[in-house]
Amino acid sequence: MPDEQHVPPRELTETESAAIDWAGLLANLGKKVLHVGGGPSTEQLLELAHLEPDQHVLDAGCGVGTTAIEIAQRFGCQVTAVDIAPSVIERAATNVRAAGLQDSVTVHQGDILELEFSDDTFDRVIIESVVMFVDRAQAAREVVRVCKPGGLVIDHEAYFTRGAPDEIIQSSQELFPGFGLEEPEGWVGLYRNAGLSDIEYVSGPAEFIGPGYIIRDEGLSGFLTILGRLLTHPTYLRQMAGMLPRVRRVQPYIDYIVLAGRKPA
Repeated sequence: MPDEQHVPPRELTETESAAIDWAGLLANLGKKVLHVGGGPSTEQLLELAHLEPDQHVLDAGCGVGTTAIEIAQRFGCQVTAVDIAPSVIERAATNVRAAGLQDSVTVHQGDILELEFSDDTFDRVIIESVVMFVDRAQAAREVVRVCKPGGLVIDHEAYFTRGAPDEIIQSSQELFPGFGLEEPEGWVGLYRNAGLSDIEYVSGPAEFIGPGYIIRDEGLSGFLTILGRLLTHPTYLRQMAGMLPRVRRVQPYIDYIVLAGRKPA
């Protein structure tokens, strides 16, 4: 997505900066693709979704609207994008307008634990790194509830691998709140219990630090924008210096999963 189609984040105060996690820091530096796995995992999600023109897609936890915009542009779908954070929704709506997609993407505030939509509303429901931060079982039931019979729910989440030391898990919760030990079998079981069948998934190692990771997802101009913002804002630079060593220790123990399941007709 071209950089000019995304509104820049607002400045954080010292107090706000001290309270954010790793993803929050990257978001306020201007990174648009924030989930573990980055752009390649989103591409895997889109492949598993089998999207077609005129399908109605729910993006539950849309962030700044990056994936919702891509779905509308590439596949001609109608997208309803919801997120619980008002400031994020404001940025997402601005990005949709900048992309000229007001007729294709509707953005408004919503809670994945209590979606305001009727049963059996959407052909596809996609989620990226949301369920792990909330009541997992309730969120899974809600996204399955609003999916049409015969439709697909596609979710992208992250987890600590089985070999992760206890001290790594415990010490990293402020950086990566919500990450748990649910390996693929745990995530598949969660959605099977929520009512999905024919579940398939792909998984892979996490990647969320380093210039190469940012350039891959944001392009060279996006990387330079993020680097410039970091170097010219002492608050962000101090936060990065404090977080980066811990992030490097944790990354080898985090994987991601992208799964898709069908709601029985």
